Amino acid sequence: MAGEELAFFGYFCCSMKIKKLSLNNFKRFTNLTIDNIPGAAKLVLLIGSNGSGKSSIFDAFELFNSLGKSQGIAEGWEYYRKAKNKNIEIALTTQNDVVWSTDETTTKTFTNAGNPFYGRTSFRQVPRLTRTTLGTSFDFSNDTDRPRLFIEKDNRFENDIEKITETILKDFFRSNNSKEQIRDRYILPINNALKNIFGEGNGTKLQLIEIIPPLEGKVAQINFRKGDSEIHYNFLSAGEKEVFNLLVNLLSRAALYQDTIYFLDEIDLHLNTKLQFNLIKEVSENWIPATCQLWTATHSLGFIEYAKQSADSVIIDFDDFDFDLPRVLSPLPKDNPDVYEIAVGKEFLPALFRQMDIYFVENKDRDYYASVGIANAIFVSDNNRNNVYHKVRTTTYKGIVDRDFLSDDDITQIVRQYPNLKVLRYYSIENYMYHPDNLNAYFQAKHLPFDKATYIADLTKAKNDAKNIITLSINLVRTGYPFFGEPEFNGTALQNRFKGHQENLTQTVVIGEYLNSDDLETYYKALPMKTYCTQLPQRQNVSKSDLSKTAWFKDRIQEIL
Repeated sequence: MAGEELAFFGYFCCSMKIKKLSLNNFKRFTNLTIDNIPGAAKLVLLIGSNGSGKSSIFDAFELFNSLGKSQGIAEGWEYYRKAKNKNIEIALTTQNDVVWSTDETTTKTFTNAGNPFYGRTSFRQVPRLTRTTLGTSFDFSNDTDRPRLFIEKDNRFENDIEKITETILKDFFRSNNSKEQIRDRYILPINNALKNIFGEGNGTKLQLIEIIPPLEGKVAQINFRKGDSEIHYNFLSAGEKEVFNLLVNLLSRAALYQDTIYFLDEIDLHLNTKLQFNLIKEVSENWIPATCQLWTATHSLGFIEYAKQSADSVIIDFDDFDFDLPRVLSPLPKDNPDVYEIAVGKEFLPALFRQMDIYFVENKDRDYYASVGIANAIFVSDNNRNNVYHKVRTTTYKGIVDRDFLSDDDITQIVRQYPNLKVLRYYSIENYMYHPDNLNAYFQAKHLPFDKATYIADLTKAKNDAKNIITLSINLVRTGYPFFGEPEFNGTALQNRFKGHQENLTQTVVIGEYLNSDDLETYYKALPMKTYCTQLPQRQNVSKSDLSKTAWFKDRIQEIL
């Protein structure tokens, strides 16, 4: 492998699953890290719009694959290099904390890792069989018939057919297995998968009858039963061919890839949403060995829905990132409905969640609202309060915003003018989490001591220490609030209450009076608990995620809605 530089450290054993992947100066990415993939993850689903960089991940896997097999790089390093004056650096860490890396600085190769990678490009379609003879020459065990780049066509299907027929014939002549046992080994798995994917309805059930290799100048006779008809492979639908192609490929080669990262690009092609769900469920659960991990890229609603439901799946979102900047991506929360936007834009959410209320909320607050588990409510994140407000003002969506520095009268006027906009009773969602009653509920559930009276006294003292600093900014901060900015409010007292006018000053004084009070429920409305009182000992080592799961927290959120 002269001229190609590679350093592999360690070796894979027991199972091949990735925990972390780093790509520097590689194709789309300046500095990308995918991290925090849990050990249980058997399926890693990459989602994102076209051109977001998903397939570049698979190019990195194929680069590792080629170097590990000492087969060289198909197009040379320059094909993968983003900035021409910098080296490529790639590293992956397995769940066993074994690291593979290449930085173009050594010539050391690692060739004893078995087959840790197996990939297929999205260009797998074989509309009709063409081969009329047996005997194609390729090294099956070293996968030499694979495409070396993810822009190339994958031509392995007819090789897979040839290999399966060869294997069946060897089994027939060299073993004591009966005809029925041989059918159960090679044909039954495919038919079970076809049933699980396409169903058992008379119009959709697809059953493989026979595979006869290409002989006597004729293409292979791969025949199916569908309803009352017998159909040759060439006359299946594009979706049926796509599924069969994948199943045959996995069946013919699975024995070689038992501790492997499978990376299969867009295997949802030509399938409707229900079949997409069935396909990824079948492949992930029944065709990928337990010691392996499947990575696939998709825009598929069915794949996303399966990954959200499966405990062994994670979703990595590549959408709307500037990858010219360093980025760290981690698996999305499973209850995050934003993932649906890849398959269905937000403008289509009402149709997708027809029987549910859709609430836009501020930034990362979505995770806490979603964890409450309120029936018939979907929470979708937006960047900030102003974006949520404009969504509610211009659409039929609902929204929840922090109270911030709003007076009681402000909230009354806002809710009257914008009935779909909900405003928190306290300054922010953190105020709910660290409310004395919520902390009391949390510690009681943990069977841990909590002195509520002492916490309130500590909280009041911390508030008094900070109130003068807080009040200095109230007037100015309020001028950034978007409420009543529409033309119909021009020149009115409502519009002026969030501008540099007396109306704003009047409400600022009211909020200052809240903070001057030592009554918890009065000052707590205007106390920014996200940034103040953070050193109180009762708040330390308590997860906000856990605090958002108490019955008290859920009751308060339900009151708001």
